[in-house]
Amino acid sequence: MTKFTRRDFVKAVGAASALPLLGASAQAAEPFKVGFIFLGPVGDYGWTWAHDKGRREMEAALGGAVKTTYVENVKEDASAIPILRDLARQGNKLIFATSFGYMDQVLEVAKEFPDVRFEHCTGFKRAANVSTYNSRFHEGRAVTGTIAGKVSKSGVIGYLGSFKIPEVVMGVNAFTLAAQAVNPKIQTKLVMIDSWFDPAKETAATETLANLGCDVIATHTDSPAPLQFCQKKGIFGFGQGADMSKFAPKAHLTAIEDIWGPHYTARVKAAIAGTWKSEDFWDGIKEGAVKVSAYNASVPKDVQDAANKIIDGYKAGSYDVFTGPIYDQGGALKVKEGQKMGLGDLATIDWYVKGVQS
Repeated sequence: MTKFTRRDFVKAVGAASALPLLGASAQAAEPFKVGFIFLGPVGDYGWTWAHDKGRREMEAALGGAVKTTYVENVKEDASAIPILRDLARQGNKLIFATSFGYMDQVLEVAKEFPDVRFEHCTGFKRAANVSTYNSRFHEGRAVTGTIAGKVSKSGVIGYLGSFKIPEVVMGVNAFTLAAQAVNPKIQTKLVMIDSWFDPAKETAATETLANLGCDVIATHTDSPAPLQFCQKKGIFGFGQGADMSKFAPKAHLTAIEDIWGPHYTARVKAAIAGTWKSEDFWDGIKEGAVKVSAYNASVPKDVQDAANKIIDGYKAGSYDVFTGPIYDQGGALKVKEGQKMGLGDLATIDWYVKGVQS
């Protein structure tokens, strides 16, 4: 495994250009090279940490057959293009871009390197050498929403979001709908911070939600800072992307864990075998891509039972939080009674459900 910062990566590319070319026999013995670009630092203990954990699991599963390189703290703008391009030039034959904002950059670079395969996380645009993969995080949000609706005493719960993109909107709505299913009077206060990883900003926004009367707060950002604030204030929250209980053992009720290792392992195996093809993957609780961590001992048994019922429903295919009737913030009917939102609609959702106050 090789780790690079953006600055180091440019230096490494220049040095590599001076190396002599290897013979065909030496090249055949080389491990298959896989690149990753990460949104934040691998030590964020959330989103990026979970992706890096998946990368490490894939490396362990495939041993010497594979060599990985990752670049962390890559911005979701045009600056990602030269980094993706350099990973391809360095001989990485499969490159994973692990955040929504890399979508157009991946497609641009993929045109330049038709023999390199790319996989974009949470996106919806594909090409012959570009696959997409996602996780049904909203299923986990339905579990945490159920818990929030049952334990909230104020009837006001909070949601700390990053950007208004489908993944986040979907999470806000699933969290709210599940909470309203157990407490119809629930209202969700929403604050967006236009950042994925900014502990200071995350803390300030959590304080705002607490001041608005929220006694349970879900976060859709990447650090444990909001949970640490919740613990100081004596309110509750949920881990995002990983089990964050060690940072706030009293406030942390449970967490949505992102399990990426099996996908990375399977897709690298396919690339090595020559069976990789452009596809769209969107797995959830049933497939093991979304996991709900252990409940805090303070969560009452009846609340745990209600949460487990949601988990079991997703595993059995008998439950879907996005089943109508569903109304938007303005009271307009968006999903008729008994109907379910399709994955295509969820992948592009841009409206909030009734009860969300943004």
